[in-house]
Amino acid sequence: MKQNIIISLCALCFLFFCAQPAKTWGSGRQYTISGKTMGTFYNIKFISDKNVSTDAWGKKIEVCLKDINKKMSMFDPESELSRFNRHNIQESIHISHDFFSVLVTAQTLYEITDGAWDGTIKPLVDLWGFGTKNTRNTVPGHPEILAALSHTGFDHIRLVPPNIIQKTRPITLDLGSIAKGYGVDRVADLFLSSGIKDILVEIGGELYASGRNKKGNPWAVGISRPEKDISGQDLYTVLKLHSQAIATSGDYRNFFTKQGKAYSHIIDPKTGFPVKTRTVSASVISKTCTFADGLATALMIMDVQTGLDLVNRLEDTECLIITHEDKGLVSHASENFNQLVVNP
Repeated sequence: MKQNIIISLCALCFLFFCAQPAKTWGSGRQYTISGKTMGTFYNIKFISDKNVSTDAWGKKIEVCLKDINKKMSMFDPESELSRFNRHNIQESIHISHDFFSVLVTAQTLYEITDGAWDGTIKPLVDLWGFGTKNTRNTVPGHPEILAALSHTGFDHIRLVPPNIIQKTRPITLDLGSIAKGYGVDRVADLFLSSGIKDILVEIGGELYASGRNKKGNPWAVGISRPEKDISGQDLYTVLKLHSQAIATSGDYRNFFTKQGKAYSHIIDPKTGFPVKTRTVSASVISKTCTFADGLATALMIMDVQTGLDLVNRLEDTECLIITHEDKGLVSHASENFNQLVVNP
């Protein structure tokens, strides 16, 4: 997922976490903690009516995020994900609760989207130059794409509760499209479980909001206008969130151009090629950021109406899909999406 969600209450990003207290509504005080993780930045705002140690909270957050990286990073050869990628087929592997939990959500996403979201497309992502291999500005040939496709398919992963997985084909995982979302959920849980309910947690543009902001209002977040020219980018719409997560996927940040044609980093798991739909941005609001993160990616690949029909069947889930038509940008919203919009 790209950083195409803009927090309306802007927070500065620093290489290491920093914290600032500020007066807020009632007897509480707002604090801000920022830092770097997963190749991007995180920003957290929370309100407490008790004096808290921002240094202690900063360390808790850093430990939590480093733990997630040790389990799901594609770039750490000793992570659980990397070790799974090296394992042989049919071999039973004991994994952590965190990793298993993410894979359960991944399996659900694969099934409900009819394979539009597939966490095993690492060979394709690498082939197109968007993964852990070298970048490229050439288009792979059909034989290369077919060879990569033969090593994909989430249905070749077996999940055996409570914490065992197997693969029935020599496949490799790439959970980049949901790992940041899971990080958001884990950090949010740190605060909620400690009794701090007024929080806004953001990692690389994926967010979870609970409670109220420093003015006593629901947290407001903006979906940015999907334009390749970031200098002219502004907000497309603003939403208010109530114990909800939001994640956005778009094809206008990470791409390469060859012979005048842009190739997106979002790969269709069925064809092996970057998506070629009119959809330029998809935002999902749901109860967890892990689920919203993955579903937003799937909506970039699915037919617009098929995606809307899916979201309208799901509980506690809404979406906004933006397409580029001859007349400009066009919004396609789920049935109850407008209830979240600030001053629609």
